[in-house]
Amino acid sequence: MTENKEAVEQPTEQQSYSDFMESTPPNQLASISSLCGREYLSQYSEVCDVLLTPEIQLHCPNENCNGIRFFRCVSGQKRRLTDDFAFIYVTYRCWNCQKTEKTFSLAAKVDVPGKPDGQLYKFGELPAFGPPTPPKLMKLIGPDRDDFLKGRRCENQGLGIGAFIYYRRVVESQRNRILNEIIKVSEKLSAPAEKISTLKAAVAETQFAKSLDMAKDVLPESLLINGHSPIKLLHAALSDGVHNMTDEQCMGLATSIRVVLGELAERLSQALKDEAELSKALSTLLHAKQG
Repeated sequence: MTENKEAVEQPTEQQSYSDFMESTPPNQLASISSLCGREYLSQYSEVCDVLLTPEIQLHCPNENCNGIRFFRCVSGQKRRLTDDFAFIYVTYRCWNCQKTEKTFSLAAKVDVPGKPDGQLYKFGELPAFGPPTPPKLMKLIGPDRDDFLKGRRCENQGLGIGAFIYYRRVVESQRNRILNEIIKVSEKLSAPAEKISTLKAAVAETQFAKSLDMAKDVLPESLLINGHSPIKLLHAALSDGVHNMTDEQCMGLATSIRVVLGELAERLSQALKDEAELSKALSTLLHAKQG
């Protein structure tokens, strides 16, 4: 317990309770306005400062929700707060499906007894912090799902170097899988033969950096992100070794790599879906004309 107390006594940052619970990763301390209220607790036989637990908004993965929903606190007995840290578990439940729950491990204390402001530390949460990884991205990276999720956990915990290393490993390992998906889209969209040939040569290239460099300028327009090649963006992000960067720089690049991979997976899937819908529509109209 002594080690826990030492861990939470750090400089703080002012936040609202809802923002802290929704958006702050574990191992963070913040000053919270309106952290507590006054309430009679029978177990203490007096009016006490207690943690306020208003609604928060979280992603609910339940098939009836699959989006941001309101969660309400359903945890049990309330704890008295003092000017020393109390360690609390708080459980929230989705108020839409009434099934999904999330439990937070917290430390809380008031700044001044009888006043509403205080400090809140988040040790962790279950399920883990962070938005869900899109299924299309998980499908794109395939066999390296576990390494990607390790990178995601590092990112959620503020470990920039670890996140960068794991994401880089995923891209390096699944480079040809990603390029082959791009080739598939290029062929579906009847891209110029020389571009498809360049992509296939990039797959055959054994050097990772050279392979990405070859492929970066021959992507179909539908795969560009705001006019930029995602392969070029990934190539730029992965060109420097981790020893040349601070943890903060690694975190920024790691987050960018994840976001670009997710958007590329979405665009690959959408391009194939659009082509399938177009082929079906053409077939339907051709048969109707013949009929």
